[in-house]
Amino acid sequence: MKKFIHPLILTLLFTGFTTLNAQNREVVITVDTLSNQVYMLTGQGGNIGIYVGEKQVFMIDDQFDRLSEKLMKTIATLTDKPISFLFNTHMHGDHSGGNAKFNGDKTTLVAHDNVRTRIATNMQKLLEEKKIDEAYYQLMLPEITFSDDLTLYEGKETIMTIHVHNAHTDGDAIIYFAANNVLHMGDTYFSGRYPYIDLNNGGSVDGLIEAQKKALLVINDDTKVIPGHGRPSNKKEMRLYLAMLEDLRTKVKAEIDAGKTLAEVKANSSLTRAYDATFGVGFIKPERMRETLYKSLSK
Repeated sequence: MKKFIHPLILTLLFTGFTTLNAQNREVVITVDTLSNQVYMLTGQGGNIGIYVGEKQVFMIDDQFDRLSEKLMKTIATLTDKPISFLFNTHMHGDHSGGNAKFNGDKTTLVAHDNVRTRIATNMQKLLEEKKIDEAYYQLMLPEITFSDDLTLYEGKETIMTIHVHNAHTDGDAIIYFAANNVLHMGDTYFSGRYPYIDLNNGGSVDGLIEAQKKALLVINDDTKVIPGHGRPSNKKEMRLYLAMLEDLRTKVKAEIDAGKTLAEVKANSSLTRAYDATFGVGFIKPERMRETLYKSLSK
């Protein structure tokens, strides 16, 4: 007699298998050369920026702890200069998870004030649960923080670190290499896909739109743009992205003003239909995008 396996058990088994398989899948670090000195590294998590200066390296984000050695080996193929500064564009673990591995005598971590605060809060929980020790906790924390903007100079390069308020989170920074004309947007820009706006950590659709506007004032038609996720981009594509965000904000705000509920907005696929084929194929699906817009604009 055949034994019956409940569909829920099959689903749980399949989900567990696919999650484990994804974690164990070999991560390949790829390199895009954006200028003579700036590179974009893609692996698993947020895109990394590498600037090779005259005497030192400036690194932007570091993905996950488990990828640190692989990332170090990839960076070593580009330069043997030390990583002097490591910027966190925000607090999420797929952008800051490697802090402890990269932090050391030669490397200083830099981020917005709120990034240090939020990483400290998250790491404190792990410390209390004895999943990390005190040394690891300290190495995860940015050592230099700023409240608004920060400018660094290296040879002929000017590195502008610009805080954008309540966009993807409450601690986002975009980083512009002026001489190389390369801008790293962090997760304030998802190239070719709907954005993830972390409402629980200070993000908002209004702030995200303002971040695009601020970035567009800095760059020109020749600027290479490193998004938080997705392929390298440019000013033309960012303009289209801004137009999409503003249009969706207008449409969802009209629904809110008309008294529509969250459930009604989530179910109304016509609101995002014009953009779904282009932007709705990533991590954030159209229904979740409508939900995020509603919740953000209802605050």
